[in-house]
Amino acid sequence: MVRLVVYDVLGREIAVLVDEKKEPGSYEVTFNGTRFASGVYFYRLTAGDFIQTRTFVLLR
Repeated sequence: MVRLVVYDVLGREIAVLVDEKKEPGSYEVTFNGTRFASGVYFYRLTAGDFIQTRTFVLLR
């Protein structure tokens, strides 16, 4: 099971990009941020026991 979620700086979930079972391999996901304000956001990737959280900046 793979889940990729985007959060704002207050920790609110603003977008779920992936939430499904995936086979091992490489995947690409597009995030359309046109309806969100410029600023700092976080994404969390969860795949099995693996969890990774990273920061990104959205500039409009």
